[in-house]
Amino acid sequence: MSASPENTSTTELTTDTAALASELFAPGVGAQAGPPTTPAEGTGVAPGAHSHGGPAPTGSPAERFTSTDPDAFGVPTGREETWRFTPMKRMRTLLDGAPSDAHLTWTTDLPEGVELTSVEAGDPLLKALPEPADRLAALARQRSGGAAVVRVKSEAQLDRPVTLGLAGTGSDDIVWGQLVIEVGAFARATIVLDHTGLARYAGGVAIIVGDSAQVTLVSVQDWAPGTVHGGQYDAVVGRDATFKQVVVTLGGDLVRLVSNVQYAGPGGTAELFGVYFADETQHQEHRLWVDHAVPNCRSNVLYKGALQGEEARTVWIGDVRIRPAATGTETYELNRNLVLTDGARADSVPNLEIETGEIVGAGHASATGRFDDEQLFYLCSRGIDAETARRLVVRGFFADVVQLIGIDGLQDRLMAAIEARLGALPGLEEQSVEQPA
Repeated sequence: MSASPENTSTTELTTDTAALASELFAPGVGAQAGPPTTPAEGTGVAPGAHSHGGPAPTGSPAERFTSTDPDAFGVPTGREETWRFTPMKRMRTLLDGAPSDAHLTWTTDLPEGVELTSVEAGDPLLKALPEPADRLAALARQRSGGAAVVRVKSEAQLDRPVTLGLAGTGSDDIVWGQLVIEVGAFARATIVLDHTGLARYAGGVAIIVGDSAQVTLVSVQDWAPGTVHGGQYDAVVGRDATFKQVVVTLGGDLVRLVSNVQYAGPGGTAELFGVYFADETQHQEHRLWVDHAVPNCRSNVLYKGALQGEEARTVWIGDVRIRPAATGTETYELNRNLVLTDGARADSVPNLEIETGEIVGAGHASATGRFDDEQLFYLCSRGIDAETARRLVVRGFFADVVQLIGIDGLQDRLMAAIEARLGALPGLEEQSVEQPA
């Protein structure tokens, strides 16, 4: 956004009940936990934390560092936990941080009750936003020279979605951008960010959800081949507010999105949904961080991905932290990946850290594999040929998330794009359908 509006494996890891969580800690351990940037000495994890992130240091939420200064992060080498999955040669064009005045081309559809304006760098609004979580996000904040701002009035009931079409022009210049979305208390709004065209783009999106507001943010990455896109999405969810984010990533050469959620008051709900489909040589990386720091909040995460073709690569990292004060928390995250051809690779890393036993429930799961043989056999036993059965399974795999967007025209367009990609899928007819035991 510019400153002016213009080897198949399966893993199941779950922690399902408050009773189980309470067994993880000695009395009072949660209250002794340090701040998020202060891990316990020699462990890489804060005292009392529960993590499935692997051996320390894990790059888990307990170690998270934020800053508005790009130099505070240093220049990534690819060995850092935050960057170890990212193809650094392709990302380097953004990480070098060259200044640029280039912009995306904007088209807008703004219902009554919505204002689109801009603020300059140094505006108090920008200083109050959540800080960048990596060097690229800090560069975008610094280089954007301000922000575009979308404001939805308190108690507004929009008659249609707010739509921002953001198109790359094909220029080799980097586009730096920042967008702030403010939704007033008790308002109901859907905001669509539709990314198309060819670009080298680093942008930040911050969405402030007012108390008791209900907001849906849809971000579509339907870029042209050759696009490099890195972005940070920050949501601040107000008291008793509901925030739903749906991310759809289909296009581009390299797309790396970091989505963060924090709660400004008790009773908030955040739902993070996503679908991604990586083709040959595409790299699609989605990182999520949900910070439960206040009582009685909910979060639910569901991301689904598919891969086909040589060197197709997807990465999903899901971090959830439940701090000592976040009693009554209920959270769950799930990532599923469907590997359609040889030569593709999906990495999935869920992390859950619990610092209080007084929760409703917490869990996570991750699964990566081929087609479900039982589903295929069922369809084939009813006269559907094997190739059609496989395509039906993939469509169904994505459809339950895409339909959460709630906008018929956009849903149809995205499913058609997935359908077109499946039409180019080679070798399905050569894969036999095995009868379940």
